[in-house]
Amino acid sequence: MIKGLRTVKYPVADLGRAKAWFTEVLGSAPYFDQPFYVGYAVGGFELGLVPDGMPGTAGSVVYWGVDDIEAEVARIIALGATEHEAIQDVGEGIRVAELKDPFGNVLGLIYNPLFDAAAVR
Repeated sequence: MIKGLRTVKYPVADLGRAKAWFTEVLGSAPYFDQPFYVGYAVGGFELGLVPDGMPGTAGSVVYWGVDDIEAEVARIIALGATEHEAIQDVGEGIRVAELKDPFGNVLGLIYNPLFDAAAVR
C-alpha cells in the first residue's frame, strides 16, 4: 500500500553548487551527503539531489508547502531562482507558484489552508 510522498529527486549538473544553494534555501544542512546523492529532510519528506540526469521543466512538478507564499517566493528568488509561473489562486484560498532553480528544475510552492485543516481531522 502506498503510504504517501517520501522523496523528491532533482538532477543537477554541479552537485557542490546545488548543495550550497539548497542548503541556503532550506535553511539546513543535508542529513545524507555522498558524491552520488545528497538528501535533505524537509517537513517529514526528503528532497534529494543527484549528479546525473537532465534537469528540466517538463514532467511532474512537486509542490512544497509554505505558510506565506509571497515571502517564500521573494526569498527564493533573491537566492537565485527565477519565476517559472507566478503566484496564482487556484480556488478556495489555495495558492501556488513555480520557480526554476539555478539548475533548471521546477520548484513548486503551495499554500493550502484546506490541506492543513484536513490533516488535523
